[in-house]
Amino acid sequence: MEKASETRLLGRAQVEQLISVEDTVEIVEKTFRGLGDGTVINPTKVTLNLGETAPWPPYKGFMNAMPAYVGWQDSAGLKWVGGFLNNRDIGLPYLTGMILLIDPRTGRFRCVCEGAHITNLRTGAQTAVTLKHLHRSPSIRIGLYGAGAQGRFQTRAVAACFEIEELKVYDIRREAAESFAADMADAVKGRIIVAETPEEAASADAVITVTQAEEPFLRAGWIAPATVVFPMGSYQECEDEVLLGADRIIVDHMGQALHRGALGALGEKGAVSEDDIWGTVGEIVAGKKKVPDGTAERTVCCLVGTGAMDVSVATVVLQRAEERGIGEFFRFA
Repeated sequence: MEKASETRLLGRAQVEQLISVEDTVEIVEKTFRGLGDGTVINPTKVTLNLGETAPWPPYKGFMNAMPAYVGWQDSAGLKWVGGFLNNRDIGLPYLTGMILLIDPRTGRFRCVCEGAHITNLRTGAQTAVTLKHLHRSPSIRIGLYGAGAQGRFQTRAVAACFEIEELKVYDIRREAAESFAADMADAVKGRIIVAETPEEAASADAVITVTQAEEPFLRAGWIAPATVVFPMGSYQECEDEVLLGADRIIVDHMGQALHRGALGALGEKGAVSEDDIWGTVGEIVAGKKKVPDGTAERTVCCLVGTGAMDVSVATVVLQRAEERGIGEFFRFA
């Protein structure tokens, strides 16, 4: 039995058994709606640069602090998460993270849980939910850059919302793309094509980039009208013209989109401002903005990631852990 002075601890294996891709898509959609109607509070994330893009310290990593309050759950918390490029060389995963949940009425720490799996789940779900409101056909063609773990989460999340009739995957390591194709055969009803060139993968209804590229590789000339582009995460995967030439730029969080991820460099130079942002995913999900049907305009969706998604998914994980009696307890005070 949980005691008021104790905090529930949940490890990755426990988190994995308590939440699914389908669950996460539903939770993320509700939380986007809350961001749109103002019932979710999500301050701009704070980044600690540990050498990811700075010369010192030399650790090729970063950590983000991401607090939020989610009104539809009456839950608050913080995710402390980051990525370290050198980890693969020493047998550790790139992503590391923890989520801390509190009772917003008292500040009592209700739960500490592993956050990397939830991060992966909700990052894929963000794309899927956004596409639900932009791509109105039940089937979809996907162009995917990056055949790693996040490429798999993106694919499974999109497959939870659409029938994927074709998925073209490109990775600089062909063997990784081939492994991805084998692993995703159960999720993709249509064809999975291992693209020979990066240009080949850009022919799709939606183009998703989930790489750690240090130089822009996605070219504006590859992107056809009506294609929705998702440059995900923290890296500069698109050449500037993909962004500057877009007819519509959609973001998940206005306050942080111009400082990190695909728009970060352009925002710092003043080449893109809030005036250039058409709207947020939250506004679309909440019904405050609507993309016209049958549009042939180029849309770019820059989803840098919000703590609200992590808090909302972790809250459902905690609720299910409480119902099933899963987890350990620790008294911090």
